This record gives sequence, structure tokens and C-alpha cells, in this order.
Amino acid sequence: MTTTAASPAVLPTGDAATYAEWFACLAEPTRVRLLHAVATAGRSMTVGELTDLLGISQSTCSHHVRKLVEVGFLRQHKEGTATHVSVNPSCCTGLPHAADVVMGVLAPRPCCPVDLPADVLVRPLQGADWTAVRRIYAEGIATGDATFETEVPLRRALDAKWLPDHRWIAEIDGRVAGWAALTAVSTRDCYAGVAETSVYVGADFRGRGVGKALVHKQVNAADDAGLWTLQTSVFPENRASLALHHSAGFRTLGVRERIAQHHGVWRDTVFLERRATN
Repeated sequence: MTTTAASPAVLPTGDAATYAEWFACLAEPTRVRLLHAVATAGRSMTVGELTDLLGISQSTCSHHVRKLVEVGFLRQHKEGTATHVSVNPSCCTGLPHAADVVMGVLAPRPCCPVDLPADVLVRPLQGADWTAVRRIYAEGIATGDATFETEVPLRRALDAKWLPDHRWIAEIDGRVAGWAALTAVSTRDCYAGVAETSVYVGADFRGRGVGKALVHKQVNAADDAGLWTLQTSVFPENRASLALHHSAGFRTLGVRERIAQHHGVWRDTVFLERRATN
């Protein structure tokens, strides 16, 4: 029997054209510096601010801003006579995804988060936890970047959809600091090992590694239970959540543009997936 090597993958022409446009736009050092300045500012910046920061003329700055806006890396709007520019959040994931696609390295990252906090205890959810769970859910909704939900689901609705053996509570000093849960994506047998993840951290406990502890428990318990795929959708603006999921072996599969409306505004989501390690 003769075996032949598998044919190499061929990138679709349309995708190649799009990615080439993105990369060509960034084939100019000043433009890269400008995009980096806006992306790391955490707010919109005026063309005047960028001119002073980069030490270039206003006409040069305006030219490069216009090119970055045309491709979609930046967004701009007028406030009085000043032009304000901000980063397009979708590009924070879309550009790395494009590079991964071109280089053929769309592979899961190692599991799992490291440097877990010593003061966070993760345990199964108990009946007495539901009030705190729903309060933390409300705090997530209030951020505007955690979920499409606008009201906290009823306890019975959550209890009905969450997988019984995959509901986790994080505690700090006896207080509920966050929760994580899995939801089956389908009732079909062929998808029995596929689940959607949710991870929420209370407003008073953010930045203390609670999310790390929860997702570490969540993915390892899923592996032990024989679940083979975990998936989730995250708003591009929620960069902390994206980083958390990447640290647990999730990979970005793509950006779902204008997937649904949130308070009357079309929103994108980043779709991530994690395959079991065993």
C-alpha cells in the first residue's frame, strides 16, 4: 500500500486579500507606533495628543490615522473641532487570529493558569450560595461587557440549565467571591461532551486571581469528566476575560461580527474553544 502526504491547506483568496490589506497597512513603523499608542491608552485620544506623543507633524499623524481608520484598526469621531480616535476592539483579537491562521499555528495554549492565589477556595455550589451567585451575576451585567443578559436569570432557570457536577464557587475568607458553571450546548448525544462556560467574579474581588482559580477548577473537572470541548463567547472589549481563557488553553476561533444587539447596539463577540488535554 502506498501512502501519500496530505495536501497542504490553502488559504481562501478572500481571507488572504483581507489579511494582506491589514498587514500592508502596518508595513509602516510610524503607523504601528500610532496604533500601539491608541491601543494601550485605554481611552480615546485626539490627533493633537498623538502628534505630540509621537513627535510628528499633525498632517503626518492625520494621514496615518486615516489609513488605520480605512482598514478598520481605529475608529474616529469629532468632538467640536478635535478629532478623537480609539482602537477597534475587534482588532485586538482579529489581528492575532489572522497571524495564527496565516502561520498555521492555531493550536490550544497550555493548560492551565499558574500562580493560583492561596487565599481562594474553590468548592461545589451549595443551596445557600444562590443569593450570592445572582448578586455577582448582577454585578457582571452592570459592567456592560460580561453578557447579553440585561436582567439576572431566575434561580430555577439557572438550576435547570447548568450541568449539576460543574457548578463551582470561589470563597475568600468565607465570602462568595465568584462562580463558574457549564451549560450543555445541545441535547443531541453526539454533542454530549461539549459545554459552554461561564465565569463571574464579584466586584469586590476582581484582580485577586479568583477567575484563575475558578477556570483552573472548571477545565480540569471537565477533563476528568470526559468533556472534550469547552466553548465560550466573550465581548472583544472584555480583554481580561479573553486573557483568562487563553491561559486555560482556549484558542480564538474567530470574531462573530454584529452577532446580537445589546441595549439597542450591535455587538461583536470573540468565539473561543478548548479541546480536552486527554
